[in-house]
Amino acid sequence: MTIHTDRLLIRPLLEEDSRFMFELLNTDDWLKYIGNRNIQSETEALAYIKNVNQINQESSGNIWTVKLKDTNTSIGIITFIHRDYLDYNDIGFAFLPAFYNKGYAYEATKAVLIHLVEHRSVKTVYAITLPENRSSIKLLEKLGLSFERILERNDEKLHLYIASNEYK
Repeated sequence: MTIHTDRLLIRPLLEEDSRFMFELLNTDDWLKYIGNRNIQSETEALAYIKNVNQINQESSGNIWTVKLKDTNTSIGIITFIHRDYLDYNDIGFAFLPAFYNKGYAYEATKAVLIHLVEHRSVKTVYAITLPENRSSIKLLEKLGLSFERILERNDEKLHLYIASNEYK
């Protein structure tokens, strides 16, 4: 299912997105705030896509590719995934640096959140981020998520945010 906004098309991550994912997975911010997935080629990016899509299919998760409507250019992803240490699925986002500070992440994430409420009856959403990732925290708060608590995971402190239909 594709989600439309004024400027964006948001559709499931496909194998044809391997070149884009290779680029995204190796951006400085991905490596700094999300973590190195050791993807060194488009072929490895394709295997990564196949793996995450299979895992998400089994756990009712999703990864969407965000594309500009006017050029069909892939600019980012929105994730809604199950993490074994959380009670609810986690919403996430990552965009190529060329598309920062243009409102795309907010527009896409808000559209996905509304879609989840209206079509999947999702009532509670979590988000996690590193405390130093000020841009993500600012966006989460703009979307209506509130700081819940600090989680410790693999010797790392994560900030947990929560929303309960308030972003609609």
